[in-house]
Amino acid sequence: MEKVTLPKILIIGENSLIGSTLLTYVKDNFEVYSTHHNSKINKKNSVQIDLVKEPQKLVDLITKIKPNFVVHTVAYPNVDFCEKNHDAAYFLHVIITKKIAHACSSVNAKLLYFSTDAVFDGIEGKKFSELDTTNPLSYYGKTKLEAEKVIMKISENNLVFRTTVIYGPFYNSRFTSWVLDNLKQNKPVPAFTDQLNTPTLVDDLCKFIVHAFSNNLSGIFHAVGKTCLSRYDFALRLAQKFNFDQKLIVPTISSETNQVAPRPKNGCLDATKLEKLLNFDFCDIDEGIQFIKDHQP
Repeated sequence: MEKVTLPKILIIGENSLIGSTLLTYVKDNFEVYSTHHNSKINKKNSVQIDLVKEPQKLVDLITKIKPNFVVHTVAYPNVDFCEKNHDAAYFLHVIITKKIAHACSSVNAKLLYFSTDAVFDGIEGKKFSELDTTNPLSYYGKTKLEAEKVIMKISENNLVFRTTVIYGPFYNSRFTSWVLDNLKQNKPVPAFTDQLNTPTLVDDLCKFIVHAFSNNLSGIFHAVGKTCLSRYDFALRLAQKFNFDQKLIVPTISSETNQVAPRPKNGCLDATKLEKLLNFDFCDIDEGIQFIKDHQP
């Protein structure tokens, strides 16, 4: 019987929430390669790379294995850090992403890059679609927008998913873990009431990635959950679903805190275009919270 050749996928940043979750969704139908920052990981086809210090090592890896698909999950998630460290943010988000995109182009690999709601100013009181004008307020948003333009200019075959507040049942799901850990200890949870997002279940995102690759999708798409709400309302629903004291969720105004970088008041995105193209739906926030409750480790 002739051996089936599986498409090759390289996941840059297998330690990330997206990277670690995606591994479980691609392991059966792809020949999987990955990179990690933590040298303690020791498994087949996983390479330790410090992307900031040794980007050429990644370029050489792409050239060597010639993947069909590359998923780039590495970024500085702290918006305030980027506002205070322009050079570092630009180097990782733009310069290194450009190197990765050129390497992918040289072996005809499709690159998937993750962008953000921060490419919009959040002034309009509606969900933003792919047709809306970008106008980032923060340096983080500016670097992510420039990276989008860079990779799409290098190859129209590439793919950008703009997403926001990714959550899941795992330990490195930052917001949900922080909320639930505090609630378990009866600690107050200050949460913003005045900044809106469309939180995205990481498992939904990974399913969309597989569907997008199977359908050879290219271009810029919004890939987010259906529900537009504040972190305060998100935290309240977590407390309710997990049977914790909802009074521990403390309404907080962002302007009263020490946020360095400006944020859009409305960071809600509309994923209708992607859902219709792939005939698949993102879940709403209540379905997502039920999912993480059902899949807690």
